[in-house]
Amino acid sequence: MRILAILQGIYGQRIVDNIILNGPNSWKIEICRLPRLLPYIIEDPEEILPENLPQSNLILSFGEKSGVAELLPEIAKMCSAKAVIAPIDNRDVLPPGLVNQIKDELRSLGIESVFPLPFCSLTQNSSDNQFIKEFAQYFGKPKLKIGFNENRVSEIRILREAPCGATRFVKEKILGLSGDEAQNKAALFHQYYPCLASGKLDRQIGDSILHRAAHITNSAVKLAITLYFKEQVANKE
Repeated sequence: MRILAILQGIYGQRIVDNIILNGPNSWKIEICRLPRLLPYIIEDPEEILPENLPQSNLILSFGEKSGVAELLPEIAKMCSAKAVIAPIDNRDVLPPGLVNQIKDELRSLGIESVFPLPFCSLTQNSSDNQFIKEFAQYFGKPKLKIGFNENRVSEIRILREAPCGATRFVKEKILGLSGDEAQNKAALFHQYYPCLASGKLDRQIGDSILHRAAHITNSAVKLAITLYFKEQVANKE
């Protein structure tokens, strides 16, 4: 799969670094860096975008200003992309009205798009598009398999990880803890990574995106522990 990542700063760079390091070797990932400062109204995308962009199946948009989202339809056309993932980790960057506008524009071009809130909520059920599904097989909502030895977490296998790398950080922190300790501390360790999602109250979800992301990690750990002990009970029967 050919992936083009749109970056403006450290938020996207950290995610791309993790995807390159831990994603399939068959993926080819290229980067388009856009200026940190963009015009309030973008009248001519050609003045901002590179003259040539690589042909890509999937675009990952990590804009830190709303202007990047406005450029996505033009970028997708230039790349002949079939899908776009634009995570909402900060509502100021991707407010609901802009998300709907960009989705409609991309749809009119025959391009599938998803806007996971936060990025680590993405699953293979988020879209029927083959490229989004392939990406979500490896990155998105964390999925773990946990083993115990003498009531302590002794083994953690990452089946799917948060794109930013937080899952690997949390994994190292909870190894050696009891099941209760791991469940109680997973969300806190997620925030310590640190999670770069917005800590502002999001009125649409009634919480901050940061807290939602931490809850997703905590739920992944809790589910993996629950499944482990269910398997142990089943094996004894």
